[in-house]
Amino acid sequence: MPVSTLRMAWRNLGRNRRRTGLAVAAIALSVMLVLVYDAVARGYGDWLLATVTGPMLGHVQAHAPEWRKDRAMDRTLVSASRIVTTLRGDPAVASASARVYAPALAALGEEGFAVVVIGLESAAESRANGLLAGLREPLAGRRVLIGKLLADLMGVRAGDVVALVGQGADGSLANDLYTVADLVQTPVDMVNRQAVIMDLGEAQVLFAMPDEAHEIVVQARDPERLDQLVARVAAVPGLSHAEVLDWRRLAPEMLSLLELVRVAWVFVLVLVFVAAAAGVANTMLMATFERTREFGMLLALGTGPGRIVRLILVESVVLGLVGAAIGAALGLGLVALTHGPGIDYARLTGGGPREISFAGLNWSLRLYPTLAVVDVVRVVVAAVVTALLASLWPAARAARLEPARALRE
Repeated sequence: MPVSTLRMAWRNLGRNRRRTGLAVAAIALSVMLVLVYDAVARGYGDWLLATVTGPMLGHVQAHAPEWRKDRAMDRTLVSASRIVTTLRGDPAVASASARVYAPALAALGEEGFAVVVIGLESAAESRANGLLAGLREPLAGRRVLIGKLLADLMGVRAGDVVALVGQGADGSLANDLYTVADLVQTPVDMVNRQAVIMDLGEAQVLFAMPDEAHEIVVQARDPERLDQLVARVAAVPGLSHAEVLDWRRLAPEMLSLLELVRVAWVFVLVLVFVAAAAGVANTMLMATFERTREFGMLLALGTGPGRIVRLILVESVVLGLVGAAIGAALGLGLVALTHGPGIDYARLTGGGPREISFAGLNWSLRLYPTLAVVDVVRVVVAAVVTALLASLWPAARAARLEPARALRE
């Protein structure tokens, strides 16, 4: 593109600074709004994914065939420790742990309560976003954790001794006494209402499951490559005949919710930039009408219609770039201000509960807007392309001008 064309385009935009300023403001406002919405949508998506996959589901799970249907005690994965060790050595795996689930009766006195005993590796589950995130002391021996809502129902406090009675995987009677180390409030509603959590090794002994587990939970280093991770997990010795599923198949309703967020983002993007395109088209069309004689003179002096078209298109691109740069700066600034402290929806709505319960999970009402480089790039590109497309009509009109007629207008 000749430098003279760019210089002329810049000069022409400065002829009517008020109109140009309004067009730049429309583009900047559009870019800022889309970036802020994009940051909220990405933050919501990350929050949703972390809540769904972190505490309970993981990114990938492995089970014995049919176990998810009937939860039979004897449907187990054998050599669980070897499987977990192999998975932890995979560079695509962030963490892996085994779990045992067993129905049982728990009693502090004479009254028994139906519970689910969960045997797990407390050190692995105490990671950030884990089921026992923030746990200070790993479980060991005959010490258990009880969901706070279950403890309130049973009248149990830390330090009490509870009796557990269930059935082992081999059909034997499983019963023993356990000391309540602490009461826990987790993001998983079922755990809060029904669970007694103990060390994996202790659960394996109690329920006659030597080195066996009902579930292997895997966290991915790159959640975008789940299909490859599922294949890698399924190829681990001991899991060749297991049912290996990613979180999308385990919780399809959550996947639909994420897809809805993406569709809403596209809708907002189109809606906002249609408004911006109207402003750019109006600016360029008015500028074209005002410069009809100028274009006629240029055409009469031998300037080709193509040069006129390029001039108008370059003006639009410059308009779009300036507006997009200002809007991106404003949008990034707003996101930076809210990313650290987050957005507290409970406070915005006048207080009330800090969490909501949905789909068996407890959801925090604090959201942390975040942006990726790709978000900024695609919004800026969309703004420039919108400005370019909006100028096609004025450019086509200018290209069809007849020099003699244009000079008389």
